[in-house]
Amino acid sequence: MAKATTIKEALAKWEEKNGQKPSEAKEVKLYAQIPAIEKMDASLSTLVNCEKLSLSTNCIEKIANLNGLKNLRILSLGRNNIKNLNGLEAVGDTLEELWISYNLIEKLKGLHVMKKLKILYMSNNLVKDWAEFVRLADLPLLEDLVFVGNPLEEKYSADSQSAWVEEATKRVPKLKKLDGIPVIKQEEGEEGEN
Repeated sequence: MAKATTIKEALAKWEEKNGQKPSEAKEVKLYAQIPAIEKMDASLSTLVNCEKLSLSTNCIEKIANLNGLKNLRILSLGRNNIKNLNGLEAVGDTLEELWISYNLIEKLKGLHVMKKLKILYMSNNLVKDWAEFVRLADLPLLEDLVFVGNPLEEKYSADSQSAWVEEATKRVPKLKKLDGIPVIKQEEGEEGEN
């Protein structure tokens, strides 16, 4: 079987193609490498200016080595084999968007470190318990969540879409958008006023 592409090799290819040093770039795309990247190795720490990093469509199993990325705002890890959210602590103070759909995530432990996270796209993962879902309420700025295709969402949406929206927004009240649809909240005391 072909050996996995290392981050170092992927960065070298990227530099050749873009004619820019990865350490100076604000946006670095290493998605869909052939052969796929399997590890987020230490070479990532060279991306000191990177604000948007894309590693989607690879075979990465765990989030790691983000400590040098002091300016990272958007991290795209969709379509990998990621099983948990450990490893995000290093970017907890800067990350605003995490795109992690189509992975194998069942538990949301480790997410609470994301103090600035506004957007979380995590459709098609394996979250099945409200106990995990409520961890999203620990994210002070989270306003846009895509959660469709998780067993929890599928179970509730099977009955009715509104049941899912109601249950989800009850538990994470700050959401402004859920699964791409703006959340419309009934303001308290407004029902009887005409």
